[in-house]
Formats: sequence, structure tokens, C-alpha cells
Amino acid sequence: MSQSSDTVVMVRPHHFASNPETMADNAFQSIAQQGVNVAQAAYDEVTKAVEQLQSKGVKVHLFEDTGTETPDSVFPNNWFSTHRTEKLVLYPMYCNNRRKERRSDIVEFLKATYGYDKTLDLSWLEQSDIFLEGTGSVVFDHDNQLAYAARSKRMNENALTPLCEELGYQPIAFDATGSDGKPVYHTNVLMAVGSDFVMACVDMIRDAHQQQQFVRSVKGSGKALVPLTEQQISNFAGNTLELDVNGRKILAISETAYRSLTIEQTRQLQQWVELLPIAAPTIELGGGSIRCMLAQVFKSYD
Repeated sequence: MSQSSDTVVMVRPHHFASNPETMADNAFQSIAQQGVNVAQAAYDEVTKAVEQLQSKGVKVHLFEDTGTETPDSVFPNNWFSTHRTEKLVLYPMYCNNRRKERRSDIVEFLKATYGYDKTLDLSWLEQSDIFLEGTGSVVFDHDNQLAYAARSKRMNENALTPLCEELGYQPIAFDATGSDGKPVYHTNVLMAVGSDFVMACVDMIRDAHQQQQFVRSVKGSGKALVPLTEQQISNFAGNTLELDVNGRKILAISETAYRSLTIEQTRQLQQWVELLPIAAPTIELGGGSIRCMLAQVFKSYD
């Protein structure tokens, strides 16, 4: 099973804003400077990102969001994921206005285009205040069928367990906090998994036993661990996504994150991937970065 694909779904926002409903538990989120046309800047950043990805051979399915009640629509990876086993998963979302991001037109397009014949709809768990925000809350190691997940308001093991049972993955749940003691809101700001490596800030897993388990799991997967600092995490260095275009591995990373890497880390990553820095400073005000903007599309085995 391959870790990466060459196809993504992106949503171009028309009314992007820093979401007041997610501000409380998202330490990465901030309010834009006064006078900046945030919505236009975010629209332009997505447009440019699409062009950069396409120039590398990545297939981008771009959808427009014209709704005014979905300020985080630019992060579609939180409400659905696709899998090579012909499954499409819909996830339970923590905030009310984020639930409005689920779009039947995108689901139907993916089903018709890629033949997903099984839908695992976990969104009903919202009624019981059980949440799991897609590949924000779960970082998959598809090669080894592992599902890394940091506990938070947006990652409940009562949703993670049935997901992993359905996919045949082993859940690896742990606690991770910032230096302020607050849980990391999404696992995919803490870590990323590539075909040959795992980028992660292990130090934010404060419990020694959990940290050892995490490191043991990464080493057991046969992938190299690229340690990140908490400062680099705050610059979205963990929020990256590996793409695979005809066997050529590309790491989509924001310019903010790229600038935070050391020379040694850059050299290390370049053993395995071509780094593709993409500017997303406005979108990062919303608390997510490049990886959150890309919902990866995995085609079935056929």
C-alpha cells in the first residue's frame, strides 16, 4: 500500500475569516491585522497554491466555496478522507459552522470519478458530542496501517476505534500539549508521515511512557524520525503532506514552515522528497496550513 497519491481536493474560499467558534482551543489561530483584505488574500493564496501543485504534476480538483457561514472551508481534509479500499469516510466535526462544510456535490463527484462504493459516515456521532476531524485528527501511516491521533476535544477515541476497525488500522492514541499545557488541537500540526520518514515534535508528548511508545512505533514502521521543535510546530513545520507524482515524491510545505527548518533538516528531507514551499500566511491566521488545505484522493486498487 502506498503512503501518498498524486491527486488532491482543494476548496477555494470566497469568505475566509478567522473562525470565532474554533478560537478557544486552536492555539495556532490568530486574528488578521486590521485593514488586510483577508478573504481576497486567502482566495489568492489558494489560486497560487493550485498553480504550483499543478506545475509539479499534481492533479487538483478545485471546488469553489461561496457560502458565507463556512470561514474554514479552505480546510476540506477535516470532513472527509478517501482510501484505496474503495472507502470514503465522513467525520464528526467539533464546531457547528464547520459541519456546514460537508458537501454532497464533492462526495458525489468523488464517488462517480473514483468509484468509492462504501461510505463510512461517522458524522452522526456529533449528536453525542463525539468528534474526530478527519486527517486533521488522525495522521495515517498507510504503509504500516497505523493511525496516529493526539487526544483533544476534536479527537475522541470512541470515534477513532470504529474508524480503525473499519479500515483495518492500528490506533496509536496519545496526549500532546503545548508549553502552555493545552492539548494540541489537531494531530496533523504535530506530525506528518511520508513514505520514508515521520516528522514530529516528540517533546510535546509529555508523558515519558507515551513518548517511548510513539518513538518505538515510528522505528518499528521502518521510517526515519525527523525531530521537530515546538517552535517549528508553531510555524506549521509539522503540517506538511507528501505527494507522489509518478514515483517522484514532493513535500508540500508552507513557506513559513520551510523557513523554520534547519539546514540539516532540509538536507535530511531532501534525501526522500522535493520540498515545495507554498505561501499561505493569510490562511495560517486561521490556524491551519498547507496540509490542512489538501484532502488527498486515493484511488482504489483496481
